[in-house]
Amino acid sequence: MAGRFAPRPTRTTVRGGQVVAPASVHADAPADALAEVPAEVLAGVPRQASAAGLVRRWMPEGALDLGLVLGPLRRGPGDPTFRATPDGSVWRTSLTPAGPGTLRVSAAGGEVRGEAWGPGARWLLERLPELLGAADDPSLFAPRHRLLAVTRHRRPGLRLTRTGLVLESLIPSVLEQKVTTDEAYRAWRLLVRKFGVPAPGPVEGRMWVVPAPRTWALIPSWEWHRAGVDDKRASTILRAVRVAARLEQAVGMEPEEARARLELVPGVGVWTSAETVQRSHGAADAVTVGDLHLPGIVGWALAGDRDADDSVMLSLLEPYAGQRHRAARLILLSGRTPARRHPKMPRTDIGRL
Repeated sequence: MAGRFAPRPTRTTVRGGQVVAPASVHADAPADALAEVPAEVLAGVPRQASAAGLVRRWMPEGALDLGLVLGPLRRGPGDPTFRATPDGSVWRTSLTPAGPGTLRVSAAGGEVRGEAWGPGARWLLERLPELLGAADDPSLFAPRHRLLAVTRHRRPGLRLTRTGLVLESLIPSVLEQKVTTDEAYRAWRLLVRKFGVPAPGPVEGRMWVVPAPRTWALIPSWEWHRAGVDDKRASTILRAVRVAARLEQAVGMEPEEARARLELVPGVGVWTSAETVQRSHGAADAVTVGDLHLPGIVGWALAGDRDADDSVMLSLLEPYAGQRHRAARLILLSGRTPARRHPKMPRTDIGRL
């Protein structure tokens, strides 16, 4: 009976990178087209700009679930750079090498449609297949545990996204260091809305593009404090944006080489570098080490050990070498997590101090 119904989202599955985007697509042959067309009026997103957008149509090979693929790019339900609308479309903004851009992705009739606005529109559409996991090969994953086999069967549209942008994943990952997700999401939301630029296209004034590196570098210390970001995390971001060009060059490297370059920035450790390359590179083996909850979740799911540490987690994931991040995501998406034994970590707001 369980196989007849889609699993309900839980706190764990959301962390595994799941957003509500009902449309999914399955196709057998690749094809695409690029053309200029007027932007259309979308359900739930009133038109606020009349500029034409660029459109690309792409036919993926195999199943594709937009919510699962793009879910890891959302930093909380109030993320000003990401939105999933009731019609099944996913909207996101990016600061591309060509400038700010807004991308809308939808799937229907076995085809993916991408529409983009702004100076970065063409850059976003050129990389649309990689963003939707075209460079990922799910067939390389061979489940060794029943839980993972069942979860993969229920989530056939899971692909690992590759954004091709480092800083837009690095900065929110730094904000998430050693704080609750609510605190990190709040900081990201406040900083992007205050120092970012309005997104181009029909969502102008409703979505925002992340600030440029120089803008991050000029944020006053009291604004970091008001957003609840302590000096250590703020200093790490400031050091990173000073070498933003060098960090963005890491996109052309292998994930392990890219992680080594990121970790040269003081304050960026193995946890942060893994969280970054999982999104920027689509790194299938970049398992997150140093996480407060993940070892216990993996240990509980695969061995019934809720007290597992990083070494135990890596040992359990060893059969999935080369695909350990995918294995961890499937575990998170399975929803199998140990019951809470302690009260939830209290939320703090240093901006009130």
